[in-house]
Amino acid sequence: MEALDLMLNRVSVTRLTDPAPTSAQLDLMFRAALRAPDHGQLRPWRFLTIQGEARERLGKLMAESLRVRSPEASDDAVLKARKMPLRAPLLVVVIARVQPHPKVPGSEQVLAVSCAAHGLLLAGRGTTHRRRSPATSRSWDSSISVPPKGPCGPRRHWSPSNSSVNGPGRTRSLRL
Repeated sequence: MEALDLMLNRVSVTRLTDPAPTSAQLDLMFRAALRAPDHGQLRPWRFLTIQGEARERLGKLMAESLRVRSPEASDDAVLKARKMPLRAPLLVVVIARVQPHPKVPGSEQVLAVSCAAHGLLLAGRGTTHRRRSPATSRSWDSSISVPPKGPCGPRRHWSPSNSSVNGPGRTRSLRL
């Protein structure tokens, strides 16, 4: 499929079913994401993949975050937040790691991350984009550790058997 066809025909799918993308498909998706414009070559994006029972732990974290942000939230709203990560067999969390730079303002770095996310979506063909308020919630800061600086490899992976977010020459914890 040509790039223009992908852009003109892309739609969001609300529920994704098994099977999740294969390792080869994921590699292609992340390679596409890494082609995003990146003035200053800061690579401000971070990617975490979450699958299997880790999605349930993420759902628990999302429900707890909702309770912290909105103590008056209904039980139905908390249950919905808890089930949200279960709507796809694989989640890719896209994180903007804005770095101080004299020539590249933070807003431009966030735009670069958005472009990377868009490339990931287009290469995924049939994926969906969800942004929820927990994504910017400070209550997540103690639950997810993002590498503080330096270039980011094409992907970070976390699963129940791998409790680290690995990058070139460094390891960061992802505590769910």
